[in-house]
Amino acid sequence: MKSISADNVRAWLVEGEEFAFVDVREPGQYGEDHLLHPVNIPYSRLELDAPALIPRPDVPICLVDDDGELAARAAGRLEALGYTDVRCIDGGMKACVAAGFTALKGVNVPSKLLGELAEHTAHTPAIDAEELKAMIDAGEDFVVLDGRSPQEFKKMSIPTASSCPNAELPYRLPTLVPDPDKKIIVNCAGRTRSIIGVENLRNAGFTNPIFALRNGTQGWRLNGFELDFGKEPAQMPELDDAAVAAAQERAAAMMSKFDLPTVDAETFSEWVLDKTRTLYLVDIRTAEEYAAGHLEGAVHVAGGQFVQQTDATVAVRGSWVVLCDDNKLRAATTAYWLKAMKHDVYILDVDASNPPKDLPAVKSAVPAFSGSLTETSADKLDGKTIVDLRSSGAYRDGHIDGAVWSIRPLLSSLGLKADSEVVLVAGNKGVAELAAIDLRESGVTRLSYLPGGSDAWKAAGLTITATPDVPADDARIDFLFFVHDRHDGNLESSREYLRWEMGLVDQVQDWEMGLFALS
Repeated sequence: MKSISADNVRAWLVEGEEFAFVDVREPGQYGEDHLLHPVNIPYSRLELDAPALIPRPDVPICLVDDDGELAARAAGRLEALGYTDVRCIDGGMKACVAAGFTALKGVNVPSKLLGELAEHTAHTPAIDAEELKAMIDAGEDFVVLDGRSPQEFKKMSIPTASSCPNAELPYRLPTLVPDPDKKIIVNCAGRTRSIIGVENLRNAGFTNPIFALRNGTQGWRLNGFELDFGKEPAQMPELDDAAVAAAQERAAAMMSKFDLPTVDAETFSEWVLDKTRTLYLVDIRTAEEYAAGHLEGAVHVAGGQFVQQTDATVAVRGSWVVLCDDNKLRAATTAYWLKAMKHDVYILDVDASNPPKDLPAVKSAVPAFSGSLTETSADKLDGKTIVDLRSSGAYRDGHIDGAVWSIRPLLSSLGLKADSEVVLVAGNKGVAELAAIDLRESGVTRLSYLPGGSDAWKAAGLTITATPDVPADDARIDFLFFVHDRHDGNLESSREYLRWEMGLVDQVQDWEMGLFALS
């Protein structure tokens, strides 16, 4: 097993080296205490998720965990999958903190820090919930646009608001709000996407009075106002030819103003065939547009969500990140923020809705994981140990009577005997296949997989039991407790989250700030 010092990893980040930086702990552990830039690929899903997130087998990979033990196990798994340059950070998280890295809570922290930096840099105009409520009560003429995903909008929304995800805002606004003088308020659940949504519109040249709703839906609730729940997002308006042409003009202006590079089809084809550098191709249009037709090998992440979740999509720093769109405006607004996070981002000079037939497909060079678990049925469980690998929350809600909960990193704590007959249940068979690797290495070889879920098992005559307190909270390493209930009416949780978000700028080190570059 290769190792690397925390100081060398820091140097690689500062120098812009190409390498994958991966935290292999489970989401609950990662979310409570992690570094700014690693992507979380939990050990429980490692071989399932790695090929898409780290598509080049010879790219250097740096693994981090608490103390190096889990990282060493993960390194062996990645090498077995075909990766050739896997390194573990000596001393894990503690060594990194000693070397000047910041330990942080939360998820999607790079984008949240970016939002706070953007507000500081651009002096983003904002109004608070009390001001907006007064405007609504007074019947003022304005529009509230929710920059989150349609699914999040449906869960909860500001009264009078309409759904328009951030990357769609500059593209759809002239059709949604044809009056160039109408006041616009952009909201999200907290702060980041409100700020980024406003700056998207300002960067694209809109001159309406545009404001972020300070602290979003959480701020609304903290002021004692009621949200709408279950409101269906309206279908976004289609653009006529004139609106499309205007969008293309705005895209060209943005690309020129902010020096956002494009890549033509010929050069892109060369990049696809180039095996010496990692390439990601991301289609940032709506899910419906992507489903109607897209470039082969393009991954779909709507533009606004991609900005929010770069740390869950691009695992290899220093890679080529190519965005595809049909008019370049959504790609331009997305590329602006990725460039600000110092990704080497390009806008593909191709219409993603009608791509050329001769473009080579972007494919991972790492083979997909495949396992060899045989399946069993509900009438063949007598005398067998049932290990439930689903989420700890799903287990609490209902599991087969007698089943024990575990997760791949915790399997050794079960103390299973070599002659045990073990049945694995999981929401994804692949997760069970990975657990089986570890169990076989420990000597447990009589393994099978039971498909289905609580409803199917109940229908098959099995007793389903709920255990609201089992597993205990301190065992739930798959679940992030950090302000987990802020969207479910816990006001103190919302206050804690907003304090955390606004305090991010003061937490990180100067050299980490240098990994951002807002124009």
